[in-house]
Amino acid sequence: MSPNLQRSVPLLVILGLAAFALFLRSRQPAPPPLPGPVGTSPVPSPGESLSALGESPDWPQLNVYQNTITRKEFERLLTTVFVTGGAWRGFIDIQENGARIATGSGPDSTPFHLRFAPPDLEEKAPRGWRNTAELPPARAGMPLDGLKIAIDPGHIGGAWAQLEERWLKVGDQPPVCEGDMTLHVAKLLKPKLEALGAAVSLVRDKPEPLTPLRPESLVAEARSTASEDSPQALQKLAERLFYRTAEIRARARHVNQTLKPDLVLCLHFNADPWGDPQNPELVERSHLHLLLNGAYTDEEVALADQRFALLQKLLSRTHAEEARIGASVANTFAEKSGLPPFLYPPGAKNALQVDGHPYLWARNLLANRLYDCPVIFMEPYVMNSTIDLPRIQAGDYEGLRKIEGRMVPSIFREYADGLAEGLKRHYENHRPR
Repeated sequence: MSPNLQRSVPLLVILGLAAFALFLRSRQPAPPPLPGPVGTSPVPSPGESLSALGESPDWPQLNVYQNTITRKEFERLLTTVFVTGGAWRGFIDIQENGARIATGSGPDSTPFHLRFAPPDLEEKAPRGWRNTAELPPARAGMPLDGLKIAIDPGHIGGAWAQLEERWLKVGDQPPVCEGDMTLHVAKLLKPKLEALGAAVSLVRDKPEPLTPLRPESLVAEARSTASEDSPQALQKLAERLFYRTAEIRARARHVNQTLKPDLVLCLHFNADPWGDPQNPELVERSHLHLLLNGAYTDEEVALADQRFALLQKLLSRTHAEEARIGASVANTFAEKSGLPPFLYPPGAKNALQVDGHPYLWARNLLANRLYDCPVIFMEPYVMNSTIDLPRIQAGDYEGLRKIEGRMVPSIFREYADGLAEGLKRHYENHRPR
């Protein structure tokens, strides 16, 4: 056989195989096309409803999810995880081969058409984070090897603690500032996760806001949404827009555009209503729960930016990863802390229990909605409880101390240890080997 003929044989084989593959693909039934344009996004309609400081969605971004989910799975996730009412039917029309999604609030807005995949023929959508199954095998003793984690210490703390209403003071004791406590836990947690192999970033590392906006720059926005226009009411609303909205949106931009993690850990301490922060009401209970994104109310589904975020979360499959990791963290944290589960009232319109797990709840919060990757939102302890307040006021320490008749570790170290151990157990048990 001549050298030229020898070189041509592999080429003929490759061409033949490619032609046969195309023939087989052509034999697979394709879903009928949906009526209307696919993925078109109009200029925002004058009647488009958005959240406070929200941006008009870029609906064509959802085109990466075409043919990535079946009708059955889309409807299951939507109705059991992501909505609590029935108003979604006025915005999302589920058809046999796809969904017709309203992009605005009025009848004149051009819909977005999402194509469903036939069963067992789902395509994989690109995304910027990796789930547990997509990680490579870890080095021995390093179950978090290469995992990119962002720790988001909730609230701001420091000089901002009183303004953001996460501050209370009992008698002559030092004030309790949630933002300072979450930052302390974050700094204890970071080296623990790094020792397990993770690459860890802090979303904030000091008691200062990330947003350049300040309450005084948000008065006009407050005036446009306020129910009363007294100077005191406008100031209060502008302050809340600063620390509840502008700050979280700034953190989300930093997480999504700069840090780009596989997982975000949002650290918080819970509290019951305490009334006057200078003379707070104390309660005799403590509890734990973890929040995953979901449970959008009828009012939230009606907002274009939240409806868009709901679909991004649903289609990118963050929920399954949050539920798996959350179950491991919750079980471990409960074991180490002894905390009972927090229970939302029966019939709550803004919360859904996840998979019947006593500690896992779906709620639609700005942070777990805006961060692109899976988010574990921690809510342990009760800051104004007679159980936890003495431990908080004892500060951080090594080992055990007798507090209120019990030998207990530092509440901050118990928090960091329980979360780190829960992540360790999850990735040890579920990561590819």
